[in-house]
Amino acid sequence: MKFNKENRRRRIHFRVRSKVSGTAGRPRASVYRSNQAIYCQLIDDIKGHTILAVSSREEGIPEKATKVEKAKAVGKLLAERAISQNIQNIVFDRGGYLYHGRVKALAEGAREGGLQF
Repeated sequence: MKFNKENRRRRIHFRVRSKVSGTAGRPRASVYRSNQAIYCQLIDDIKGHTILAVSSREEGIPEKATKVEKAKAVGKLLAERAISQNIQNIVFDRGGYLYHGRVKALAEGAREGGLQF
């Protein structure tokens, strides 16, 4: 496999996924980060079913903000929607990305919103 950033991220993600799994009571928060947006979804791995999804492209997320600020807003929105569905505990899957920058901001926003990792 030729070395590039995407293949490296996938390898790391497979390693993380071998240890992290979500259930209905404690779903997995899967993060995907593109150049412009950040996406997060809560997944029940036992059923293979997405419980809810949030992205920085939705209404309610400020468009004139930095990417880190948008990620934090996405985390808060994720927490708000999860708590409305009686989900307080999650497992965080960083998706092979470093726990830094936008991924960290999303996690901190979710914690501020009331979710527990």
